[in-house]
Amino acid sequence: MTQERAISRRGILAGAAAVPLAAALPKQAAAKAEMLGVGATRFNRMKLGAFEVTTLLVGTRTVESPQNIFGMNVGADEFAAASSAANIPTNAAQFFFTPTVVNTGNELVLFDAGLSPDAITAALTAAGYSPDQIDTVVITHMHGDHIGGVAGESGVTFANAKHVTGRVEFDAWAKTDGNKAFEAKVRPHAERFDMIEDGASVAGGITALAAFGHTPGHMAYRIESEGQQLVIAADFANHYVWSLAYPDWEVKFDRDKAAAAATRRKMLDMLAAENIPFIGYHMPWPAVGYVEKHDSGYKYAPASYQLMLG
Repeated sequence: MTQERAISRRGILAGAAAVPLAAALPKQAAAKAEMLGVGATRFNRMKLGAFEVTTLLVGTRTVESPQNIFGMNVGADEFAAASSAANIPTNAAQFFFTPTVVNTGNELVLFDAGLSPDAITAALTAAGYSPDQIDTVVITHMHGDHIGGVAGESGVTFANAKHVTGRVEFDAWAKTDGNKAFEAKVRPHAERFDMIEDGASVAGGITALAAFGHTPGHMAYRIESEGQQLVIAADFANHYVWSLAYPDWEVKFDRDKAAAAATRRKMLDMLAAENIPFIGYHMPWPAVGYVEKHDSGYKYAPASYQLMLG
């Protein structure tokens, strides 16, 4: 061994001996981390031509025994096979509640008001908006999870906004008893609502599309800007597998089940043929996707970054 190599080895050994013992031992965790639970963002913002489109998550809940809601006209084995093929459980479903804000550059348009004034206000605030900024509130249909945020004990939530809904939808519920949400949230403020028909323009680039069946006058809306399109689809399909992939399966919440199934096929054919993305109120968060033809039916394809690039 040369003198140079001996000195080098002695230096290394001496340096190692000088390292404190604690630094040489594996690091010990100071404490267990708290379980925080499943979480999600409150908003998702996209570009559509010159518009900005923001989906708002106002709530989510787990529902047990989903075949009490979806696929009511098929057997348990068929329901289980379809669920297994889609890698989802049959004992529970996750529901999402997703209003949408469209900023046209001239107007701020809110589609549906969510579950309650507090829920929609919190989601808007997270997205950088406030209720008094909303110019137009568009109600797609009169189910409670879409109109719950229209008003509260202190009055209307969107004091500066005009309110718009389909005439067929409003008239149907106005003549019907039993819709407690309509009686509490809409009827007392009926004078604030403009009634529209299929094909009406809500704002520049926003057009009403009749999609009856889920409710008597359920509406969807086509959004167009600089050659790009998107459909606010509301509840024409309530689940990405059990009602979208199987449009003839009956859904508990569809008022006219035959008409709802016909509307689903019509809407799905249009979305698939024209490759138009859509926002479904109950689709998996952030609720934006495409429709693809699949065998004799359809398949849901979640959007990735297509609408982030403008």
